[in-house]
Amino acid sequence: MAFAVRFLDRRGARTPRDGGRAIRRFLSGIRIMFHGITRLAASGLRYSADLILPPVCVSCATLITHHNMLCPQCWSSLYLISPPVCDRLGIPLPGYDGESPHISVQAVANPPVFSRARAAAHYSGIMRRLIVRFKFEDKHEPLPLFVRLMRQAGRELLSEADLMVPVPLHRLRLLQRRFNQSVLLARGIGRLCGVPVEAMALRRVRRTEAQVGLTQEARQANVAKAFSVHPRYRKSLAGKRIVLIDDVLTTGSTANACATALLDAGAARVDVLAIALVAHGLAEREEEDPGYARFGG
Repeated sequence: MAFAVRFLDRRGARTPRDGGRAIRRFLSGIRIMFHGITRLAASGLRYSADLILPPVCVSCATLITHHNMLCPQCWSSLYLISPPVCDRLGIPLPGYDGESPHISVQAVANPPVFSRARAAAHYSGIMRRLIVRFKFEDKHEPLPLFVRLMRQAGRELLSEADLMVPVPLHRLRLLQRRFNQSVLLARGIGRLCGVPVEAMALRRVRRTEAQVGLTQEARQANVAKAFSVHPRYRKSLAGKRIVLIDDVLTTGSTANACATALLDAGAARVDVLAIALVAHGLAEREEEDPGYARFGG
């Protein structure tokens, strides 16, 4: 037998519809209370975890207020890249005025295959040390910092992107290192900005030698035809605006080789986004980095 729960008020008996509304309000209140308890419990767990493992600067280990960040002193030591920059290469152009795109002499003399490049900081000092630890010492604490800086530096590229593709490692290099730093960066950025990542679209089909100490011409020859697009992904890349993700942009040889492979597969445009930029060729990358030559690209 069907029946309805009726609620009484000062005006008399309510209809079953009124009773349904009251039940929904009651359930909504329960959900809000449950979410509040959940947030309070999570906050308590985080506080307990901070007591055991307090947040420290990812560079100097000074106590700070948030995990995976830099202390004020280390932050002030970063050489972040800010406009104006060359629209093609992303290198700083101090003294340039106006908001129209600026093109550097280097870009005019040797135009890159990719359309635009951006980087968050210069590859020097603290940033260089953090990247070396991340890549070669398996220290992933700076990863959230890298992701936020790259998102800020590449906001224009990412706002127009259809896909992100990380620079691949050769399978033997991946086996040795156990992770591809560019894939981790791309996935972190993707979670923040919502741009999908095709981590397996681009392959390094030939193991290349270490680039350290090579001239720009030798670097270009070293990575020539070292990359190809997996046949399975050609259709998904066709006509897409792609942001290529890398850790450090030096002469652009690797980025050019990857962009060539992606454009040959039908991509509409390829931009490049990196953590750091070597603005003066090889000098800063080789200085203070004696172990780098052991790790080819």
